[in-house]
Amino acid sequence: MSIAILGGGAFGTALAVAVGKTRPLTLWAREAAPLIKHRESPRLQGVRLPDAVTVTGDLEQALGADTILFSMPMQSLDAFAAPISAPLAGKALVACCKGIDLRSLRGPAAILAQHWPDAIPAILTGPSFAADIAHGLPTALTLACADETTAQTLQDQLSTPSLRLYRTADVTGAELGGALKNVMAIACGAAIGAGMGDSARAAVITRGFAEMTRLAVHLGARAETLTGLSGFGDLVLTCTSEQSRNYRFGLALGRMERFDPDITVEGVKTAEAVTKLATTTGVDMPICQMVHEISGGGTSVAEAIQYLLNRPLKEE
Repeated sequence: MSIAILGGGAFGTALAVAVGKTRPLTLWAREAAPLIKHRESPRLQGVRLPDAVTVTGDLEQALGADTILFSMPMQSLDAFAAPISAPLAGKALVACCKGIDLRSLRGPAAILAQHWPDAIPAILTGPSFAADIAHGLPTALTLACADETTAQTLQDQLSTPSLRLYRTADVTGAELGGALKNVMAIACGAAIGAGMGDSARAAVITRGFAEMTRLAVHLGARAETLTGLSGFGDLVLTCTSEQSRNYRFGLALGRMERFDPDITVEGVKTAEAVTKLATTTGVDMPICQMVHEISGGGTSVAEAIQYLLNRPLKEE
């Protein structure tokens, strides 16, 4: 079973490094020439691609693989998939991005299923930084796929001695856990950046997890999925480490500092999408709504914190 990874960014390259140590694969990149020449990504300096990884700029070549991983920003996935006319029926299509599409309010696996209804969609998600995967540091992820046979095949294909995959059939829960934790990471960063302290961060993580679970269950996910790697595990990682772009963005908001506009912060668009979902579903998502407000400049961090503290008291 052949494997292709679409996307030569940090995460796609890191996966290619990890999986390429155990089996051959193809890595497609828009700017393939530097990767072909140097066998190293500028985003992962000092990490060389294994010899078993074939780098190409030919998308049709990559789409010929049996298993195709889509590693690109969430808000780019739909536009990337739309013009592809290659038949992908029966192939395993694995989303490796986290978020909710702002236009359709769908998760990444759902976007792939929409474009290729005869393919088998899946999502690879969980607590991970590209640099850790690339350097072979122990990492555990969730592989979510409704088709059990395909899930087992993907688990065997993509697991390595340092990258351990756990499978689940709850694609919705895995999608939402990976998406919503980015919003909570922004909130935690803002709390720390504003000098609110670690106790405030713990409160945001805990109440944020309650929000994540509430929306996921309402949309058909299993609550226990959110307690796993794709939910709680990823939440803890991104809410406590400055390797997280979403957390760093929150820190900048809290400190009233400028943040590099060229850095992708998936949680900003996800917060906007979740605010729309909250309106249409009637699910109470106060932290997500406040992150949307402060990210867009409509509310200050201090005002958002005051709003959350002044909400009616209730049972946990």
